[in-house]
Amino acid sequence: MAKDRHARDKVSSGDTILSMNAFWNSFETLVGLSVEPKDLTFVQISLRGIIVFLATLIMVRLGHKRSLARKTPFDAVLLVILAAVLSRAINGSAPFFPTLGGGVVLVLLHRLFAYLAYHSHRFGILVKGAPDTIVREGECDFPMMRRNHVSMHDLEEDMRLHGHLDDLSKVRLARVERSGDISFIKK
Repeated sequence: MAKDRHARDKVSSGDTILSMNAFWNSFETLVGLSVEPKDLTFVQISLRGIIVFLATLIMVRLGHKRSLARKTPFDAVLLVILAAVLSRAINGSAPFFPTLGGGVVLVLLHRLFAYLAYHSHRFGILVKGAPDTIVREGECDFPMMRRNHVSMHDLEEDMRLHGHLDDLSKVRLARVERSGDISFIKK
């Protein structure tokens, strides 16, 4: 009797393998994994887009919320490259699963760099940059403004919108932050 049960387990195991193969074959056809990019159908590209969208959500969650909330070049580079890489999985110009894997590697690399930047100020400045002071005690530093491509009109606009000031003499300090935003400290 034990032999019969063991034999039945083998059949059941074989059935599982057959169903997994059938599932994979269906998935491969549905998503068009073995199809040339020019032969992909609307449905296949749409399904690829949905899968890449969900995978990207997971990848961004593996990263951290700041990669979307912050506007530093460090974070923007991740988003641009990630979008470029993952778009290739959607349009079929690159292998589907290796491309998703490459996206995961990019997000993990970004996270590693963020970790290193948190623990090393020098590394943080290297990858994220440093703020530049453009106004000190109500006086503009025009060479620094020129270096950051900030005109007087830009400064006055940000002063009104973000500093809630209309008089430069009331500004103790204004900086172009690493994100590109201008911050103001009132006198």
